[in-house]
Amino acid sequence: MPDTRKHRGPGPQDAEWFGPEARPALAAATADLSWLLSRGYAEPSSLKLVGDRYRLVERQRTAVRRSGCSDAAFADRRGRRVDHQTLGGRPLRIDGFNLVLTLESALGGGVVVGGRDGCFRDLASVHGTYRRVAETRPALELAAKWLKAWGAGPCVWLLDAPVSNSGRLAEMVRAVDPSWSAEVVPDPDAILSQPGDLVVTADAAILDRCDGWVNLARGLVEAAVPTAFIVDLG
Repeated sequence: MPDTRKHRGPGPQDAEWFGPEARPALAAATADLSWLLSRGYAEPSSLKLVGDRYRLVERQRTAVRRSGCSDAAFADRRGRRVDHQTLGGRPLRIDGFNLVLTLESALGGGVVVGGRDGCFRDLASVHGTYRRVAETRPALELAAKWLKAWGAGPCVWLLDAPVSNSGRLAEMVRAVDPSWSAEVVPDPDAILSQPGDLVVTADAAILDRCDGWVNLARGLVEAAVPTAFIVDLG
């Protein structure tokens, strides 16, 4: 079935699954998952254990999985994080889809979860195809405005070549800010994980391998999207 969504908004039952009454169980599940991961237990079995204990639906389990991390990962990520307000003149490598999807979700009223490591993450996924929504250009314009205000740059956006329409998004990135570079590459994760310029991402696998990184999605949402549907599980 083709994707006809025009907004990166909330799911039909998100108000129930992520509302005030649901959040204590979600936070407890995230803490339990992090405890298990800290002791070397595998993520899939740990997630099933806590998900079953708290009777979480699949979408809630996704939120918990994206929010939890081990003690070691938490300390390591925090030690390499660079504050987004101290970026004057520093080049950035941006995990394009990772940042755009979170900003689109925040602007569209979709769930944005706050993880244990402080990162904001969306619950969307591209599944091989990216579809532009009403929030896409405003998300890019939001990033352009605040990155300029914070003096960051030059900025290189990296987008996944295997994802359909990545080339179109790259064109839009360059149109919003001609000073930006946007590259469509086979594997952005491999590039972002290499030593070099600061990395903008909330992807856990990249965060655990890269050098310095910037919690930009959170900085942008807190600076400019006061109505965002934030579910802080950290």
